Order: sequence, then C-alpha cells, then structure tokens
Amino acid sequence: MDTATPTEVSLLRLATAGSVDDGKSTLVGRLLHDCKAVFADQLDAVERVSRERGLTGADLALLTDGLRAEREQGITIDVAYRYFATPHRRFILADTPGHVQYTRNMVTGASTAQLAVVLVDARNGVVEQTRRHAAVAALLRVPHVVLAVNKMDLVGYDEAVFAPIADEFTAYAARLGVPDVTAIPISALAGDNVVEPSASMDWYGGPTLLEHLEAVDVEEDPAAHPARFPVQYVLRPQTPGEFRDYRGYAGQLVSGVLRPGDQVVVLPSGQRSTIAGIDRLGERDVEVAFAPQSVTLRLADDLDVSRGDVIAPAAHAPQATQDVAATVCHLSDRPLRPGDRVLLRHGTRTVNAIVRSLDARLDIDTLAEQHDADSLSVNEIGRVSLRTAAPLALDHYTDNRRTGSFLLIDPSDGATLTAGMVGTPLSAAAATTAAAAGGV
Repeated sequence: MDTATPTEVSLLRLATAGSVDDGKSTLVGRLLHDCKAVFADQLDAVERVSRERGLTGADLALLTDGLRAEREQGITIDVAYRYFATPHRRFILADTPGHVQYTRNMVTGASTAQLAVVLVDARNGVVEQTRRHAAVAALLRVPHVVLAVNKMDLVGYDEAVFAPIADEFTAYAARLGVPDVTAIPISALAGDNVVEPSASMDWYGGPTLLEHLEAVDVEEDPAAHPARFPVQYVLRPQTPGEFRDYRGYAGQLVSGVLRPGDQVVVLPSGQRSTIAGIDRLGERDVEVAFAPQSVTLRLADDLDVSRGDVIAPAAHAPQATQDVAATVCHLSDRPLRPGDRVLLRHGTRTVNAIVRSLDARLDIDTLAEQHDADSLSVNEIGRVSLRTAAPLALDHYTDNRRTGSFLLIDPSDGATLTAGMVGTPLSAAAATTAAAAGGV
C-alpha cells in the first residue's frame, strides 16, 4: 500500500555510537557543516573557541558537545539530538556518549533509531566498547548498522587497515543477528567520505556516509504489522447540542492500518465493537488511518473506554497479561532489586508493579549471563520478571518495538529507573554474543 505522496520527504532516525575518542561528535559536526546545516553565528563561535584552544582549524565536535562539562572535558556526556535535512531526506540524529558509564544514554538514543552508526578508530580497530555498542544495537533491534572506520587519514588511507576491521565487525554483527551492515572508511576531521567522496581512497567504490543515509530503505508498509491504537484522550462534545452523540477516542496509531467497518477489541477489558468512523484533524470520516497518524476513532457501540486502553483488530490482538518477562537496561543510580515496587508505563497507561525476580544479569565485558545477581546497577542489562496490578496489552519487542517496550518509574519521585523490552531473549543474545566474542 502506497501511503506517501510524491512531495513527501522521508525521515530517518539515526544514532551514533562507539568508543571514547573515536570521533563521534566530530563526525556529526562534519555532517552538519558539510550539509550547510550550521548557522553562521554557530560556526563563528566554534572557530573562536577553537582559536582560543590553539587549534589551527574549527573543532567541529563543539557543534554537538553542548553541555559545559562536555566542552571543558572534551567528551560527550549526554545524548545530543540534531535535526538536519537534504533534498532527499530529513534526519533526526542522536549523538550518544562512548564512555562505559554512559551506556544508558546510548540505549536512550538508539531505542527509536532506524540506523546506528558505530565508529571505530582505524588505529585501534574493533575494541570491547565497539562490541558492547553492537550488542546493544542488536538487543534494541536496530535494523541497519553502519561501521564508520574513522581517522583513515592517520593510517595513510590504507585499504589494508580498513579491510580487516570491516571483516571482523561484519562477522561479529552477523552472529548478533544484525540484518544489515555497511562499512565505510572515513575521516571526519578531513571530511573524507562523509559528504564528499575521498580523493585519497580511490580503492573504495561504495557510497559516502551521507549517500548511504539518504538511500537506505527504512520505509515500512504499515499493513505489515497488526494495528495498535493506545487511547490517549476521550473526546466528548464541549457545547450542548454540538455533535450531541459524538464520542471519540483520540491517540496515535503506533502500528498497522485501521478502516471503518473493522472488527476491533478494546484491551484489557476484552470488549468488542466495530469502527464506525475515523476522524483526522480537519477531516471527518476518512477512509483509512495508518501508522504513525494521530486520529480519532469512533466505535459503533457505547463502551467503557478510557486513557491507556489499547484498541486492536479482534483477529490479531495482543494478549492482556499481568505477568511480564523482559530484558531491561537499568538507567538509574538507584539499584533495581527483587521486591521493589515501581510504576510501569506502557504507552499511555501507567500501572503499579512489583519486581518479582531478577533472573539474569548480562556481564557487559564478557557478554555472559550471571544467574546469581541480586541487583541491577546503573547501565547494567538483565532479565527480570514483573507482576502488574492491572493487565497490560503487550506485544513481544521483536514483533513491535512500540508496544513491546516500557519504562519502570520510581513511584516516590517519578524518576525513570529502567527501560524494558518485553520477551527479548537475553539468554539467546548472551549466548550469541559470547560465542562471537570468542571468535573474534
């Protein structure tokens, strides 16, 4: 089903990752600079600070390292989001930190990414943090990965340096189950193969990084996945006599396609009805709604539907359950332990929950499972079992990233504790990555 018009420009969400000092911020700055996405006053400020530091040229990393602590330390601490566009595509880019203690930020940046750019320093090759970030990208089911072998200018633009690194990483990613890997030799500092082709690497016949980002296929047929519609707001007439019988359920269709006449079920109650009509901003009775449109659904029956409920096709509905088995990445300095009482936020619904057990913890260095763990500390990945106070309509994360993910929240102060992925097999991931680690 063709849902786009000829005038639409597609959107790509991407994240950068890699080890410390591999040049992620410089690469992002180079992309912005060479795509003419930097204002003149921003560039002037970067050039001024660069001169103050005794540099002969502009340090493009300063375009993304926005926090004062980042500028002072010369490192990336927080996820820096940048927006830019070319005539072919729009981009939302998350520049994520490389330090081990900020792994949680990489999870945040890659959670919605369609593509991850993993950098390596050509002088160092694939290191442990490279494998760690590849494992996180695989766990988060990022469908496309680019290996950007950076600083090729420091190794004489030598193909004999690039090829073994590309082969090693590609083999490792394949064992992780990453479906698509593209290796590109670059120099972010000099601009080689970032936006413009490099005159120093005539042995490379592939696309530049920007060419690949513009061409990679990230469009999905909305009909390929069952419809999921979390209700965000119940609409009733505000003025007496105005659409007296109108009752609609507003929200964003996060996957799939819905049409008037479709048989649907409201979860977790299990009530069934038929879609009587679909309204969109400024339009009444549209013929079809598809993800990620925001619409209002009208049902044929007067049901008890409220915020947090999920409307789904009756024939392809998720199972409502109070028992949740998931892989989680812990994001808080407060450890997560069995017995902890938390809030679980899934889509537009928030319920009380308890951590029943910590079933395993992933050793981020060896990528092996530890079954004797009694807590998860910040940045650690593990497998937990939860019990919720009310049923939730959950999909497996491998089937639907939006309805298969959730957050655990501290009920005392509202702080985010943990990001979770329903049913993601940590044990399989650990076995695969451990085997890969032994083979590289």
